[in-house]
Amino acid sequence: MFKKVLTSLVLLFCVTVTSSSFADELSARQVVDDFQNELLSVMKQGKELGFKGRYDKLDVAVRKSHDLPKIARIVVGKQWEELSAEQQITLEKVFSQLSISAYAHNFKEYTGESFTFVSEEETGRGGVVIHTNLHIPNEKDVKFDYMMKKKDDGWRIINIIADGVSDLALKRSEYTSVLSKDGFDVLIAKITEKINNYAAQ
Repeated sequence: MFKKVLTSLVLLFCVTVTSSSFADELSARQVVDDFQNELLSVMKQGKELGFKGRYDKLDVAVRKSHDLPKIARIVVGKQWEELSAEQQITLEKVFSQLSISAYAHNFKEYTGESFTFVSEEETGRGGVVIHTNLHIPNEKDVKFDYMMKKKDDGWRIINIIADGVSDLALKRSEYTSVLSKDGFDVLIAKITEKINNYAAQ
């Protein structure tokens, strides 16, 4: 009898934990919504924060919503496997800094911008695309499509297409070319220079 009760309690606990984990997990749309809200919040404080302040605030938001290690691997294509473990770590670190710096630079002030959800669609291999628009007063809306993939700890952004232009495709074309022609150290130097330029502007 005691064994039956114990088994029932264990099963109940497992079901409760599983249900709770599903309930706590953010949907792909929620991940994008939260990230965009954080962007707008930082923009509203942009001038007061300065580049360093915006970077620090967006650091957590970007790492939480983007699969930066995966993106870093994708942008160098098959050449990732040719890098040493130390080089892979360095690339992930510098690429992550670049991604956060780009947001801190490009979203530095608020003039009434807002994001609007348009639609969501499933893609092959379990992916999801979240279609949104960025409204800029007195300017044409910018279309942002977020390509999402699910990891063990939830949905993550792996690519952003702005008005039909894939950020991932642009970087992959550039990075693979630099790696092939000039080598790893030159690639890291170019990325670092870009980060410094963002910080200085």
